[in-house]
This record gives sequence, C-alpha cells and structure tokens, in this order.
Amino acid sequence: MALVINHNKPLSTSPLKTSAPLGAAMAFMGMEGSLPLFHGSQGCTAFALVMMVRHFREAIPLQTTAMNEVSTILGGSDQVEQALVNIVKRAKPKIIGLVSTALTETRGEDMKGDLKLIMAGNAALADTKVVFCSAPDFDGSLETGWGKAVGAMIDALVEPPKGAAPLKRVNVLAGCHLTPGDIEALKEIIEDFGLEPVILPDLSGSLDGHVPDAYVPTTLGGTTLEEVRGMGRAMLTIAVGEHMRISAEKLHARTGVPYLVLDRLTGLEAVDRLMVALSTAAAIPVPAKYRRQRSQLVDAMLDGHFYFAGRHLAIAGEPSFLWTYAKLAAELGAEIVAAVSALPSPHLSDLPCERAVIGDFEDLEDQILEAGGADLIIANSNGRLIAGRLGLAHHRAGFPVFDRLGAAHQTTLGYRGTRDLIFTLGNILMERPSHGHDACTHTEHSHGDPAIAVG
Repeated sequence: MALVINHNKPLSTSPLKTSAPLGAAMAFMGMEGSLPLFHGSQGCTAFALVMMVRHFREAIPLQTTAMNEVSTILGGSDQVEQALVNIVKRAKPKIIGLVSTALTETRGEDMKGDLKLIMAGNAALADTKVVFCSAPDFDGSLETGWGKAVGAMIDALVEPPKGAAPLKRVNVLAGCHLTPGDIEALKEIIEDFGLEPVILPDLSGSLDGHVPDAYVPTTLGGTTLEEVRGMGRAMLTIAVGEHMRISAEKLHARTGVPYLVLDRLTGLEAVDRLMVALSTAAAIPVPAKYRRQRSQLVDAMLDGHFYFAGRHLAIAGEPSFLWTYAKLAAELGAEIVAAVSALPSPHLSDLPCERAVIGDFEDLEDQILEAGGADLIIANSNGRLIAGRLGLAHHRAGFPVFDRLGAAHQTTLGYRGTRDLIFTLGNILMERPSHGHDACTHTEHSHGDPAIAVG
C-alpha cells in the first residue's frame, strides 16, 4: 500500500500534467475522417498542436474557433457556428469533436444548447456528426480529457442493440497510455482468437505513421462511425486502464454488453487475464503462438531479474502509465523510490511503493534526492532535465516523447511487448553500476496463471 500525497502547491515549476483538451482531441483522432475543434483561443490550440506534432511526427488535423476579447465577453456561439460551417465546407469530415477549453468553460457558455441550435439551423451540417466534449484545462489531465471524449462518443454514437444477436465481436476501450503500436498488437491478439476487434479510439489506424497517396485534411484512419454504432452487438467489452471504467459502465448501461476492466496489459499476470477473457469469449483454447510467447516472457523475466532486483527506479506520468511501469518493475524485484502522478486516482494507493505524490517533476527530483539517488528514471522527454542534472539514466516513455524517434511504435503490450520492455530496461540497468543500495525487500512477485502455459 502506498501513501498518496497531494501537496496542492500554488505553482508548478516543472510541469508533468498535460491538458485535458489535448487528451480529448487525441481521443477524437482515433476516429476515421475526424477533425477535432477546440472552442477557445488560438494559443490553446497551437500549444496542443505542437505537442502532438513533436510526439507523433505527423500532420495533426486540429482546428480552433479562435476566440478573441470580444467573443470571450459577448459569447462564442457565432464563432462555433462559423468554424463548423467552414470545416464542413473545406475538409468534409465525417465527425467533428468539439472540445471546450478553460476559456469558454470559465465564461460559462451553454455549449450543448448552442450546438443544438447551430445544428438545427444549418442544413450544411446535417451529414456531419458533431460530438461535444466538456474538457476544461482546470479539470484533470490528459487522461481525464481522453476518458471524457470516449464517454461523449459513446453517448452520441452508440446505438442500442434492439434485440439483435451478439456477433463474435469484442469492444476495446483503449486507454490513453496505449501507443498506436500497442493497439495494433492488441488487435492482432484478438483476431487470433477468431474475434472481431472494435477499438475506441483506434490510434493505430490514424497516427501510426503511414504515408497517404494524397493530402487528407482529416484523420487518415481509425474507428469508423458504423463500427461505433454497432458496439452494442459485441459479446464483450474490455476497458484498458482504470480511467476507462466509467466509459465501460456507460457502454454497458446503454447496450447491456458485459464489460471487463483490465488495469494494464503489460506483465505476465496482466496478459494472462487478457488471454483467459478472450479464450472464454471465443470458447477456444489459447493459441499455441501465445503459449510460446508466454514461455519466452517467463525466460526473459528469469534472465532480467538479476539486473532489476534491488535497483531503485523513479517513475512519473499519468496514473495508468505510472501503474503499468511500477507494477512490472516490482514484479521483477526493483524498488520504486519515487512515484509521481499527474493527477489523483483511486488505485494509486495500491502502488508497490511507500508513497505516491500527485505533483510535477520537481516532486520527482525531491523524492530521488531524498532516497539518495536512483538507477533509472522512466518518464516522458521532459524528464531529461532531471536525468541530466542528477546524472541518471532516463528511459523515454509516455507523452510527449519528442527527442526520440518511434514513440508511436513503442509496444509494451502482451507477452512479446512485455518481454521487449524487460530487455530494454534491463540493458539500461546493465550499462550503469548500481548505487550500492541494500537488497530489495519488496516481495511482490507475480507468477501469472500457469493454466495459460498449457492451454
């Protein structure tokens, strides 16, 4: 059990948190033919745009209502209407994700009411689905905005099954900590069980780095509107990450599809739970391909635990990201001496460390110094400043990663992804001598589900 500490500092000197509107926009980019629209100032949109371009290294379709001093005071419904009409005329998107920001939320605009009037009074918008998501900057972080956007899409797009028989289909509500590479790997796993995956949102189709034959002003791929509308005919919904629980409950209430929340898909026991769920849904044994991959992961854990045991790790990121890496490190015998989350989450108290701080990179540095050092920092690219000052190794992961190539293709999901992550982190630790800490006293070592190994 970890003691969760929230300092409530009056300022952030080295921010870890990423804005909720950015998370909402990123979720909308997992839809095919999508174009997110920020209802706020140009600066809000430009900042989010730059962060996503630097991370994914792709053209990012993101628009703004460009609120100014006058519209901020008198109301921005005219700005929204003009923006929607212009976007439909020029880009012809299938779906527009209208995202509020702190500017418009602070003013108290009735965006839902305004949007109904705008849609009713413009025939040009009749063929375009506009989904509104309230995601002010002052409420939560990237994870919050992502979850709100997914919930908004479920409310606006998913149709009740109307008594139709379930298909051999599995819904996946993907968490924001999953990369396009992770989602691609998850789709392959589900398909190998003879099931059809419907991922919401699916960044593996839109931000996976493929080159189109011609310029496309909207997202290049992702989940289609038809797939989302038909999510009610699935036999199971899998929510990945605790922050997707609310969306899973919302989808269940709307369609009656049973759901399963998996806190992570990295680690032996975690992937075993996924395999059991898919095997049960498909009514077939786990394919031999994955039993072999599981054996490879067990061997990798045996090889790697010599280099993890007793080593001190510092991890910072969104709650689900922090949870995934901390649990895997603990399973390999490492000790988490510094854990910082961008925002509170109920399951943080179960982290395998003494305390978890809700804060920023300054809090991470303070914890490292208090612990007498660390062997490895796991954080996004902004963690490089601490690593440089303290002379520590730094593994880039999370969002944003702008000083390394291939961030979107990092895959840590499944048996194979976990194996490769163990090798990556283990090789970093092998290159750096231990700080001479005492042997790790943490005893959480998961041995997974042995039934998976034999089918």
